[in-house]
Amino acid sequence: MDIQNFDDLLQAARAQTEPQQLLFVFAGAELSADASAAQRASYEAGEGGELAPLMCVDKPATDLVNFAALAAEAETAGPPWAIVFTAALSGQGGQLPSATRADAALQHMVDSIKSGRLDGMLPFNRSGKPVQLA
Repeated sequence: MDIQNFDDLLQAARAQTEPQQLLFVFAGAELSADASAAQRASYEAGEGGELAPLMCVDKPATDLVNFAALAAEAETAGPPWAIVFTAALSGQGGQLPSATRADAALQHMVDSIKSGRLDGMLPFNRSGKPVQLA
């Protein structure tokens, strides 16, 4: 399936034969302490910086209405964010993954983002559109 926006991802997750737990890591941009003058100028202009995980949550795909609802909940729950990384964790035997399994997967996502390994995650901007990261 071609994912054009978050709601396409939500539809695909709901169509799976096993229940899907969606994982979210909301991130913002930070400037590293050893940034050069050019990097600082770029960051101040609203570009560049390093991704920094701010908060994370997991939700059954069936509990989500759409991206607007997720974004609104994130706005009230935590700090301002720029991008949300998503992944899905499949259940088994008609049951959602355990909380322990979901927590471990979220921690793996956070660690991966911190180290710049973004494979296996789909990032979306604040409008719910997929983002290509270089």
